[in-house]
Amino acid sequence: METPAFKLDGKAAIVTGAASGIGRAIAATLGAAGAAVCVGDLDEEGSRRVAAEIERSGGRAIAVRADVSRADQVEALVRATAEAFGRMDILVNNAGLQHVAPVHEFPLEKWNQLIGVMLTGTFLCTRAALPHMMTKRWGRVVNISSIHGLVASPFKSAYISAKHGIIGFTRTLALEVAEHGITANAVCPGYVRTPLVEGQIADQARVHGIPAQQVVETIMLAPSALKRLLEPEEVASLVLYLCSEAAAGITGAAYSIDGGWTAR
Repeated sequence: METPAFKLDGKAAIVTGAASGIGRAIAATLGAAGAAVCVGDLDEEGSRRVAAEIERSGGRAIAVRADVSRADQVEALVRATAEAFGRMDILVNNAGLQHVAPVHEFPLEKWNQLIGVMLTGTFLCTRAALPHMMTKRWGRVVNISSIHGLVASPFKSAYISAKHGIIGFTRTLALEVAEHGITANAVCPGYVRTPLVEGQIADQARVHGIPAQQVVETIMLAPSALKRLLEPEEVASLVLYLCSEAAAGITGAAYSIDGGWTAR
């Protein structure tokens, strides 16, 4: 039997948090597979740069500045995508940020910000995108959770709460939208070589009182079988698979890509 190609010709996708890191790799990978891509991010200059890279490679892309924690900006993001490409088929909820502090010192404004972007933002983007997918009776929602959506570490209470919530939301969504030809899955990466992770190294060093290199060796990679940071393109390849026809029978799943972290 012929294996379905991972091609997305004729589809239109939104990737949030796509100006750098994992989001940038996902946007580029979906664009290379034939999808028209809306590069969504608060970093407008970075979004434009990524969109230009996709177009230089022969793809179609637009850049839209959006704060995914705000319903009005999310609705504008989805509307811009549908107007530019005539459709809206794929949503990758990737926007995220981190703050490291013990619970008793965790600033309320940081808690609200992290939950607002990662959990509420995932809900808002999905709610706005679903009617377009339902009309076509085809859609893919891929939510970037984290290995910290499955396990916990100290000093990251807001991040871990949001990422656990994303998995619960994904499973609920999968049950609701299957009859419309839409799948919903979560991807749970371990530590990936991104600006977000590089920023965490300094934060963890400060909180634990140890050198930065020791953070990587004894905290970040200690539970992993593979003693290296993952590359953004590795995560993007899994997302491409979940968006393709090859994964049409997969929904409600949470896929770990964690270097063997949860094998223990």
